[in-house]
Amino acid sequence: MLRLIISILAALTLGGCGYNDFQRLDEQSKSAWSEVLNQYQRRADLVPNVVATVKGEAAFEQETLTKVIEARAKATSIQVTPETLNNPQAMQKFQAAQGELGSALSRLMVVSEQYPNLKANQGFRDLRVQLEGTENRITVARNRYIQSVQEYNVLTRSFPSNLTAMVFSYQPKASFAVQNEAAISAPPTVNFDKK
Repeated sequence: MLRLIISILAALTLGGCGYNDFQRLDEQSKSAWSEVLNQYQRRADLVPNVVATVKGEAAFEQETLTKVIEARAKATSIQVTPETLNNPQAMQKFQAAQGELGSALSRLMVVSEQYPNLKANQGFRDLRVQLEGTENRITVARNRYIQSVQEYNVLTRSFPSNLTAMVFSYQPKASFAVQNEAAISAPPTVNFDKK
């Protein structure tokens, strides 16, 4: 009878410690991270087609194309492993590289507006739509990842599951950070003066 009582108490203690929740949320965050990587890879795969289409425009700015090509090379050169999720420095490096690629592509799209032949090119328009859709998918995937990491980190820091986290060495996971946070938090300047 004593063994049965001890077994029940042990099961209740282990069930309430959050161990299974850590496993579930860890897998959930890994799955969400895989989707982020999948969407970033989709974007990287579109870049050579966009660059090849834009190169067909003889007068197109070579510097803009070079920046896109270099940003893609940098973004795809970073090796991403499951350990990246637990390494804030590696996560920051990865984010910076992806941010550079996103910025370079944005500049490319803005500059392409100045070229009527390019804007009229059906292949370029199709690639642009695919790229815009991919950027939206990246945003959705990142948001899902951020939410899953938030759930995991709350579990890591909440009592009594924080005790389980200490025993099993579960550390909070790195999340996406907003670049230029100070710049986006400043209100925009509006000037209605006509000159």
